[in-house]
Amino acid sequence: MSAEIDRPEFAPSRSVRSPSAEERGSVAARPRIKDVAEYAGVSPKTVSNVINDYEHVSERTRTAVREAIDALGYRVNIAGRQLRQGRTGMITLAVPELDVAYFSELAKHVMAEADRLGRTVLLHQTGGERARELAALHGFDTQFSDGVILSPLSLLPRDLATRDRRLPVVLLGERPAEGDTDHVGIDNVRAARDATAHLLARGRRRIAVIGGAVRGRQGTDRLRTDGHRQALRDAAVPFDPDLVVPVRAFHWRDGAQAATELIRRESPPDALLCLNDHMALGALRALHEAGRSVPGDLDVVGFDDIEAARFSVPSLTTVAPDKPRIARVAVDLLVHRIDTPDEPGPGRDEVIGHRVIVRESSGG
Repeated sequence: MSAEIDRPEFAPSRSVRSPSAEERGSVAARPRIKDVAEYAGVSPKTVSNVINDYEHVSERTRTAVREAIDALGYRVNIAGRQLRQGRTGMITLAVPELDVAYFSELAKHVMAEADRLGRTVLLHQTGGERARELAALHGFDTQFSDGVILSPLSLLPRDLATRDRRLPVVLLGERPAEGDTDHVGIDNVRAARDATAHLLARGRRRIAVIGGAVRGRQGTDRLRTDGHRQALRDAAVPFDPDLVVPVRAFHWRDGAQAATELIRRESPPDALLCLNDHMALGALRALHEAGRSVPGDLDVVGFDDIEAARFSVPSLTTVAPDKPRIARVAVDLLVHRIDTPDEPGPGRDEVIGHRVIVRESSGG
């Protein structure tokens, strides 16, 4: 038969009453386990067993302790618990640019998920520079973070191969990591293929890709361009590499400049697939200033579904990754690695869904 652990010194015969004014004055501003134990008439160990949901505690004792916790306003000291376990309770989110809305919106979701699990998020902006991404990958050579969620632009495969496995890392972005490093991202090839298919269904045939790349390593630009080419091939529409316009950065100005150059050509495009919403909104402004109608003369589609996309004129059609789910899965994977250091296991590659949200810029 099962035995109750840390049986209380006495079992209360009635519900725990609210503390008197004198009793409230004798309890510290932040009640301790000792205060809860004295109030419920049990040992501090029993209170700890109830807080940690230990199974061998009678329901009567469990109820008495919980009522005492409520009456005194006791809160679990998560930070103290984590420090006793050799942890800080903090995780790092390292992204290229916080002034790019996708990353700031993603950061908001990551912080909400971390808070749900009792963690605090430290934000770090890498600028897409390899040295800063390496610093984040190695935990900045300090002990202030239990793990890192990193969205890299410049890291090389060998950088991941040489990282310290004692620091849990979850990668966000385009390329799955090898070994025991977890990765969360969307299917960029399929997402771009879906966006191009939407434009093709609208009757567009000369679709320019702003921010694209036809060669080079498998970054966002190359993967999304590959998806665009697949959609053209599926529709038996020739691919024109001259309609793929690389940019210096994925910013408003870059989209505006690329759109301006494209519409001045002898054979301009009839649609723009911009590889993020910042460039798409910049393109919309340039087209407006040039007197071009959207979606009359051209359709415009972006990526990321940032909040501004709903409020532009016209509102912006865009590929929407499931940002809340990206955040939840990334945080859950990281916290699991932190909490189970003796269970390394292979890295997980989680592909999160997306959808094309059709708005006014492509006839929605």
